[in-house]
Amino acid sequence: MNSKQLPPPHFLQPLQAWAQRICTTFRGLVKPLQEWREGSRLVSTKFLGCLLVIILGTLPFLENAQTGVIGVAAAIAWLMLWLSDRPEKSRNLWTPIHTPLLSYWFIAVLATLFTASNVRMAALDGLLKLTIYLLAFVSLNRVMGAGWRSLLIGAYLVSTLIASAYGIQQWFLGAPELATWTDPTSQSAGITRVYSFLGNPNLFAGYLMAALPLGAIAALRWQSWGFKALGAITALAGGFCIVQTQSRGGLLGLAAALLTLGLLLVYWWGRRLPTWTLPAALGGMAGAIAVGTFVIPALRTRVLSIFGTADSSNAFRVNVWAAVIGMIKARPLLGIGAGNKAFNLVYPLYQRSGYSALGTYSVPLEITVETGIIGFICYGWLVATVIYQGWLILNRLRSDRDADGLWVIAAIATIAGMIVHGLFDTVWYRPQVQLIWWLAIALISSLYAPRTPKS
Repeated sequence: MNSKQLPPPHFLQPLQAWAQRICTTFRGLVKPLQEWREGSRLVSTKFLGCLLVIILGTLPFLENAQTGVIGVAAAIAWLMLWLSDRPEKSRNLWTPIHTPLLSYWFIAVLATLFTASNVRMAALDGLLKLTIYLLAFVSLNRVMGAGWRSLLIGAYLVSTLIASAYGIQQWFLGAPELATWTDPTSQSAGITRVYSFLGNPNLFAGYLMAALPLGAIAALRWQSWGFKALGAITALAGGFCIVQTQSRGGLLGLAAALLTLGLLLVYWWGRRLPTWTLPAALGGMAGAIAVGTFVIPALRTRVLSIFGTADSSNAFRVNVWAAVIGMIKARPLLGIGAGNKAFNLVYPLYQRSGYSALGTYSVPLEITVETGIIGFICYGWLVATVIYQGWLILNRLRSDRDADGLWVIAAIATIAGMIVHGLFDTVWYRPQVQLIWWLAIALISSLYAPRTPKS
């Protein structure tokens, strides 16, 4: 049973055909590069893989600009590989996920071109960052397909374990607040919120969202007991640190990731389990989350503060969202252009007094304000395609008894957690979180198998 390709809408099929023709023509102009690649060590999958391992292994420790430099190097390495590829090689790397991805990038380009003239240069900066992230995804997809999956996951888990160890130390010894994270009038004021090397508990929670799914699956999938221990310890430490960040969006995301992981694992082993296992697992996990929430006083206070606007943080977000909706109404189709610099130029025109903000505090709103309703539809198409293809790939690998399907489960659980977290925060746009998002999607796309015609 092979994965079924999800065709693009009719109005976007000419775009895909046009892009493929351009690629073919352009590659003909760089044929000498294909010959030079044969004797080059820099133009190789190994070099690209090493750069990606470095990025994932240093995410919590480097400044954004430093991560960006390595990201640009990886993008150039991928571009050199792509230009020197034989046509049949590039065709094999194209998956159904790439079509909505290219469509969204095209919409972002249009949003940049048609935004206000005084915002255009700022939007161009955001477009360049978006392009680097998308090139990171295609790089991860290519390298995973070449057998680097475990190395990339291992790099993330090792760096996550180190960051979590520092987070646990902050929880035990205390840590100074580096920003006004908690309403000083609330019951949760004064509670230690860990942030490790990242300097922000919400960002730390977003970075750790893949730790529990990937760590748990690594403990099941890897053969060595040492690597199994690495996965299990990282999963436990990562989940514990997300709780201790006291990030409400992170807590909701962790619950979504845990529920998704548990349900998909029950489905994976379903043929060998009693029929009551699925409802029992669902009820048991939901009950455990509920009991844990109400037994731990600090956690109970933090979770209950999610509801209503009594907490100043909630009231702040509601006022920012209202201003952002005004921005969307002003430019509904293509938005203001990508990036926080464009947002910072336009938001003051719509903000309510006393509610300045650097972002929308909601990823769906951020996507809509940057690329309009058209961009939101394209990104929704991308997410739907990722989940649909993930489900098809999971079922194919389950039928084939291929244990790589467990990585698909981890990826889907990570995506579920990050989507829920992103509803209430925009740390998703930081490289420490954005690259983990594309890592999860690449885990799915790298296992895609094109349909083969029946003989």
